[in-house]
Amino acid sequence: MKIIVQKFGGTSLSTQELRNQVINKIINAKRGGFQPVVVVSAMGRKGDPYATDTLLEMNSWICKDVHPREMDLLISCGEIISTVILANTLKARGYEARAFTGGQAGIITDSNFMEADILDVRPDRILDSLAKGRIPIVAGFQGVTENGDFTTLGRGGSDVTAVALAGALSAFAVEIYSDVDGIMTADPKIVTNACVLSHVSYSEVLELASKGAKVIHPRAVEYAIRDNIPLFIKNTSNAAPGTIISCEYDGALSSKQILSKQVVTGIAHIADRIQVTIFQDDPTKNNKVLTKLADNHISIDIINILPDKMIFTIEGAKQKEAQHILKDNKCRYSILENCSKISVVGGKMRGVPGVMSAIVTALSKNNIQILQTADSHTTISCLVKGEDTSKAVIALHEEFELYKKEIQ
Repeated sequence: MKIIVQKFGGTSLSTQELRNQVINKIINAKRGGFQPVVVVSAMGRKGDPYATDTLLEMNSWICKDVHPREMDLLISCGEIISTVILANTLKARGYEARAFTGGQAGIITDSNFMEADILDVRPDRILDSLAKGRIPIVAGFQGVTENGDFTTLGRGGSDVTAVALAGALSAFAVEIYSDVDGIMTADPKIVTNACVLSHVSYSEVLELASKGAKVIHPRAVEYAIRDNIPLFIKNTSNAAPGTIISCEYDGALSSKQILSKQVVTGIAHIADRIQVTIFQDDPTKNNKVLTKLADNHISIDIINILPDKMIFTIEGAKQKEAQHILKDNKCRYSILENCSKISVVGGKMRGVPGVMSAIVTALSKNNIQILQTADSHTTISCLVKGEDTSKAVIALHEEFELYKKEIQ
């Protein structure tokens, strides 16, 4: 049995016309010799009647203090509605289909409501459905605890459902459909000549996703790495080949490729960062502050520890909580609001000299101040002022010539 998992995002399901395009993708897979297993998100986006954000907003009008268990029960509804609508749309086209909740599909999670982790996948009912010639339609973004409580997997959780299910089914591949043609070299809303990448390695897309590129949930990539499942990012509305995410690049770069700056895959960015500087030279106090921040679920990003100060970044939404902790610990500190983290990602730049120099040159030429930097084998990140975000992304995209088709 050659199984393929197809995941369709909410924008692909929001109208009958789009749902018909989804049905065509499913039928084409079946005609191509595959047994499709379909994972769906809630239909539409905020404002649409069954979208997750709409359900969240509706509940907020009633009560501000809702237990996460009840919240998960509510926001699971959108995906369940999608499964039934799509299963019946397939039936109207002459194809037998069965709708499944995440729990019915065998997605077993812990009880960390609204951000649950998958503990096990037991796909017996999915395999039974396939054996009977039916197309399973599975509600993404959700699972069930051993006690039978509904849980959700956090933002982007339908991607996680699709890849985890694919691993349990030993699927050939996962196709993730949305309203974009694939993974881009940068955010096309900022960079008008951004290109679709034909191939990205697991490690590169993991870096792009974690550094702000809205391409795929990082946990989904981790499952794909574990089970070595290729992922295809495609557009529901056309036949573009999209982007394949698979194993690492393992060849040597030629001198021509290095000179043509093909060491970089893409530019990602995260806005609304806060830079915190603590002026002190007491390591014990520093450690205590870092522990307190962690205990309050405040994640630290770029960090530099110097003899007389410690500098790090946090997300803007955590500013007030962080300031309370700093004041409670009698820290002398300063805050720089409205910063952005710009990241240059490329699996091929490991060991290649001159990348940092090119980044600094490109930003300096555009009068963009670098506030902090951080780097790894595959990523170099720079913190800049928020007003320089677009200018920095464009400058780096141009510097590494990512607009050229041969970069793909």
